[in-house]
Amino acid sequence: MTAKSLLTTLLPLVTDLSRELPEGERYRRLLEALRALLPCDAAALLRLDGEWLVPLAVNGLSTDTLGRRFKVSEHPRFAALLSSPGPTRFASDSELPDPYDGLVEGLDDHLEVHDCMGCPLFVDERPWGLLTLDALDPQRFEPIELDALQAFASLAAATVSAAERIERLALRAENEHQRAEVFRQASGQNREMIGQSKAHKRLLEEINLVGGSDLTVLITGETGVGKELVAQAIHAASPRAEQPIISLNCAALPETLVESELFGHVRGAFTGATQDRRGKFELANGGTLFLDEVGELSLTVQAKLLRVLQSGQLQRLGSDKEHQVDVRLIAATNRDLAEEVRNGRYRADFYHRLSVYPLRVPALRDRGRDVLLLSGYFLEQNRSRMGLGSLRLSADAQQALLAYNWPGNVRELEHLIGRSALKALGNCRERPKILSLDATDLDLPRVSEKAPAVPEQALESAPLALTNGDLRQATEHYQRQLINACLERHQHNWASAARELGLDRANLSRLAKRLGLR
Repeated sequence: MTAKSLLTTLLPLVTDLSRELPEGERYRRLLEALRALLPCDAAALLRLDGEWLVPLAVNGLSTDTLGRRFKVSEHPRFAALLSSPGPTRFASDSELPDPYDGLVEGLDDHLEVHDCMGCPLFVDERPWGLLTLDALDPQRFEPIELDALQAFASLAAATVSAAERIERLALRAENEHQRAEVFRQASGQNREMIGQSKAHKRLLEEINLVGGSDLTVLITGETGVGKELVAQAIHAASPRAEQPIISLNCAALPETLVESELFGHVRGAFTGATQDRRGKFELANGGTLFLDEVGELSLTVQAKLLRVLQSGQLQRLGSDKEHQVDVRLIAATNRDLAEEVRNGRYRADFYHRLSVYPLRVPALRDRGRDVLLLSGYFLEQNRSRMGLGSLRLSADAQQALLAYNWPGNVRELEHLIGRSALKALGNCRERPKILSLDATDLDLPRVSEKAPAVPEQALESAPLALTNGDLRQATEHYQRQLINACLERHQHNWASAARELGLDRANLSRLAKRLGLR
């Protein structure tokens, strides 16, 4: 490699440092330049987040890689790269498992990576993350000088530093309280709200918006969409983030115990009350109380909750003493509470007190290719649990996931990936190094190889989920499904999708915008 070719590659990136570019575009250009400078089959930029490496951008790797979270202690190659002060190239016969085995895009055979190199990135003299390069040819990186990768890594560090600085300035200019930290503890791991679809990004924007306030939020959405995770994100984005968030599933308790759980009780208040006990409101004082399945509360409990929400005062069961609490309430339900009010099953005043800021979580079927990113997250979890070298999706498995309607949403996807991985492993005579899940393992409807020739056929093949609400809402819901399914069949080519649907492209674009798809 000549100094001229190195300079030719790096100059556009230097120019980009002074330009205001979206973070994703900035990182995409970075990896494209890296692959032009150092030819390889795949490259990735990963940020170090505690004990995890989070992919921010990939080039040449499967889409689900972006949803994976790599625990450094479980990937010795990553650990070796992070512990080195400079670039490292692994021997082609290295026995260390490669995290990207099976993830190089477009391959169903020859899945193992045979040549691997990488470099740590440092920002303000602290480890920030990694740049990695992988090739299927064992001799691909032999002629490459590590100094070239080190020079590129220095510029990459400047790029990520610029991206983060621009983002901080943008947030400050918008006078946001803080950027939403959308993580929560689950089995010792940070669970993240993963997605890149427009519907998901709109949800994150609303979380940021309402998080900095003290408004009561009513989170609605179908079962399994992640309403509790949204509540955690709102709390983390609020001024109460350093205080506790206390959760109560209102459907999991008999009515006789709900009041005690919410308001507490004193000794002797009822049989079995052997000592004074604080309720969830007092435990959440100064922080946030999350009431899940709030649609299951009885009218009696609704009335008592209304008083607490209005005055901030409560009485423990069996006591006349008033307790003052300062609590932000977030509630969630999969019911149509407005309809419940009309039918007399829910108090109108309590409903309006809850829905100061209504926030609907989109269904998984409305989030397009987010299903692949979420699959990657669950695949990596199961790879770790099952002690596998690699757990991946074949091309037909990816298509089956994209085509399915997901009535159980993200929860259904999580269970499906775990169940399918276990079944696929059980069908192997010997424990494989790379376990591939195909469509038969998922046991979901296959994608038709040939797109329907006419819109009527498209209508027959598109899954229709029943929805609550009036005819207009149901019609719009079905139109979203149909357009999303058609776009997936045509790899998001809007012109091809318009031809299949029998629409003018401009009309399809306007319809998609009205339906919130663009």
